[in-house]
Amino acid sequence: MASSSKCRPEEQAPPDVFYNESEAAKYLHSSRMIDIQTQMAERALEMLCLPEDEECLLLDVGCGTGLSGEVLEEAGHQWVGCDISRDMLNVAQSREVEGDLCHHDMGCGLPFRQGMFDGAISISAVQWLCYSDRAECNPRQRLLAFFQSLYKCLRRGGRAALQFYPQDGDQLQLLTASAMRAGFGGGLVVDFPHSSKAKKFFLVLLAGPPDPSFSMPQARLHQHERAAEAAAGGGGGGVRNEARQRPGKRSYGRRDGRATTKSREWVIQKKEVQRRRGAVVRADSKYTARKRSKVRF
Repeated sequence: MASSSKCRPEEQAPPDVFYNESEAAKYLHSSRMIDIQTQMAERALEMLCLPEDEECLLLDVGCGTGLSGEVLEEAGHQWVGCDISRDMLNVAQSREVEGDLCHHDMGCGLPFRQGMFDGAISISAVQWLCYSDRAECNPRQRLLAFFQSLYKCLRRGGRAALQFYPQDGDQLQLLTASAMRAGFGGGLVVDFPHSSKAKKFFLVLLAGPPDPSFSMPQARLHQHERAAEAAAGGGGGGVRNEARQRPGKRSYGRRDGRATTKSREWVIQKKEVQRRRGAVVRADSKYTARKRSKVRF
């Protein structure tokens, strides 16, 4: 009888094979996957501690279908995304994301110039570098190539917030040590550390010389966990982050005066961007950006 336990995606196939057309479609239609991806991207963006009301150029490593990139857009930033899966990038293009897309294997080093980005995020991607599907793919070498190139393409003082799913303590140590070896400062933040389902690992990294003003983000806790820590005398001791409370439904409004996301003006602007890039885009009409009724078959 076959085991009912599911193995990790990283153990099933290389990322460029696993994230095929069928898998990419899930990130287009699954509301649960979209919500999780969006929430983690919002958390990673928060950890970058970017200046308020200032547009930054950010890198999204393992950008996939562009869901995390849209979070950066809505915060008023420009972004560039890279991913190893052509099918995931095809979905991102079909969604007409504003960011520039690059088909690239991060384990070979990132192909960007020195000091290009103000910050970087990555959602559920870097743990793939811990696996090897070919004899010439050495995880330690690929991790070092990735972190060294990430360090190089960030401006001095720039941060990276990388969310990932380590398989065990050895992978956690390997990822952290590789980042430190590449020259980064910073460390690990674990949100909801006592929850088996909600626990999330983030590497929060600082590029450049040691900065006395740099402080690690505080980890998030469930209410009962916070109360337990307070009762134990910890008072939340460095593991609480309430800087950004969000309502149940995400707001699409913008504070920078630009078109509201999903509005007709916003859609027309995105189509114009695609035209300037040489893409074939349908002509504007009275139906552009009009909400369509949901038809179920």
